[in-house]
Amino acid sequence: MSPTAVYRRLLSYARPHLGMWLIGVLGMVLFAVTDVSFAFFVKKFMELTTFEGSRRDVLLIALGAPLLFLMRGIGDYMANYFPGYVGRQVIKAIRGDLFRHYLDLPASYYDKAQGGMMLSKLTYNVEQVAEAVTKSITSLIRDSLTIVGLIGYMFWLNWQLALVVFAIAPPMSWLIRKVASSFRRYSARIQASMGDVTRVTKEALDGQRVIKVFNAQDQEAKDFEAVNEHNRRSNMKLIAARATSNPVVQFIASLALGGILWVALNQIIEGRITMADFMSFLAAMLMTTAPLKRLMDSFVPMQQGLAAGASIFEMLDTPGEDYVSGRKLGRIRGAIDFRDVSFEYAAEKGSVLHGVNLSVPAGKNIAIVGRSGSGKSTLVGLVARFYDATRGQVLVDGVDVRECNLRDLRDNVALVSQDVVLFNDSIRNNIAFGVEKPDPKKVEEAARIAYVDEFAADLPQGLDTPVGDRGALLSGGQRQRIAIARALLKNAPILIFDEATSALDNESERRIQEALLKLMRDRTTLVIAHRLATIEHADEIVVMEDGRIIERGTHAELVSRDGGYASLKRAEFRN
Repeated sequence: MSPTAVYRRLLSYARPHLGMWLIGVLGMVLFAVTDVSFAFFVKKFMELTTFEGSRRDVLLIALGAPLLFLMRGIGDYMANYFPGYVGRQVIKAIRGDLFRHYLDLPASYYDKAQGGMMLSKLTYNVEQVAEAVTKSITSLIRDSLTIVGLIGYMFWLNWQLALVVFAIAPPMSWLIRKVASSFRRYSARIQASMGDVTRVTKEALDGQRVIKVFNAQDQEAKDFEAVNEHNRRSNMKLIAARATSNPVVQFIASLALGGILWVALNQIIEGRITMADFMSFLAAMLMTTAPLKRLMDSFVPMQQGLAAGASIFEMLDTPGEDYVSGRKLGRIRGAIDFRDVSFEYAAEKGSVLHGVNLSVPAGKNIAIVGRSGSGKSTLVGLVARFYDATRGQVLVDGVDVRECNLRDLRDNVALVSQDVVLFNDSIRNNIAFGVEKPDPKKVEEAARIAYVDEFAADLPQGLDTPVGDRGALLSGGQRQRIAIARALLKNAPILIFDEATSALDNESERRIQEALLKLMRDRTTLVIAHRLATIEHADEIVVMEDGRIIERGTHAELVSRDGGYASLKRAEFRN
């Protein structure tokens, strides 16, 4: 995106707070006017020192100076507070939109994206935008108004001297454009390097147990040092560009000063300008250096903000999942049909599923078994549209899932996977996750059926006990039971269990299996399991290999055939 397009989009976030912003602009105008008034005060003071003024002028200066500083302070407060308020509102809105968009991105995006980079955009990049919206734009308006006011005053005093000042405008404009371009380029690199720093840090924190057991602290420290050093070098390039720009600006300004002194001294000798006017002109000119320096300094955060804004809006423009359109569904019966379904994650890696045909009547319990990598999880993931089939159709109650409203479709599906995700909240709220105003009795009933109440009773706060970050305060089996209770509470007509009891001991697994049998009645259930003993009761067992169905039937039928299922059974027995 071009810088203009980025800023236009940023301003669309600020538009609801236009009133607060205009108060800030009023403060900027007040600040600029008082700055210009100081140059006029110098003229009046010089006139008094040469006995050209009156006693009234002495009183005016004595009372006016504190009043000017008071007005300047009020203007400065208004110019900082009100744009700052708008800036934080903009950041809140952008951060909210970005987080919501993260939630709406399809699973295929997360397969390729770096979590650390996404986290960096939400934290570091958004704060860079805050700098552009508040400090930089405040400096741009306030200091530009001050410079314009001082130059206008200089023209009013002596247009010939002012023209000399104006002569530096073209080279200054060219320099500002070059500096802005380099700042924006370096800022984009810094933001990318911050994403790498966040990524390595996140990986280390998530994998701290693996790092400890393999004594890989030194290796991780080296990886972090590499990205940390890259970030430092990127920042140093920006610092060098900033450090170079100010001396160059000051040198260009000094050329104008030399020309002014030469013209002014000739005019003083010829009597065409008074000493008071010259000193006032010189004061006005010197007073432009401070806002000019602030203006140059503001280009760094401004260009950083533009680069950050471009990366954020690029993310926001990434297509998310469509939860609005599609055929509305009520509570479905739960019949599932896979018709000649093929799927590939990436064309270069080839297909994961090859022409799968499987019909699952409503209310039936279907077990899917096979070796790792045979496509079991991929197949059941198509039902909830985590992915769409590359070829063929997946239908629920005779309707292609791609034609269904996505939110309604997922309302009819409950999932318990081997990789249990719990949130840093209480056990009760994790069970009721996604349910608005849950019935406490139903939550407790789900906890009882899933045997969560057994270990919760020993905890200080029972079901209201916090589970910690990702459930770190609980064992693997306890986390698995909470996930099962969550699925029980949802009471969806389609249940998917992907190694749902893998983290349980034999006794707990046996008891939960009994509870699941009750839950599975009148519900369509797809069960993926490695332990074949847990799925012997299934209405039908489907055996997969290399993305294809090679066998299907009941437990007794498949054992009698002595095929793929019997081979898996013997391998399990040997293990």
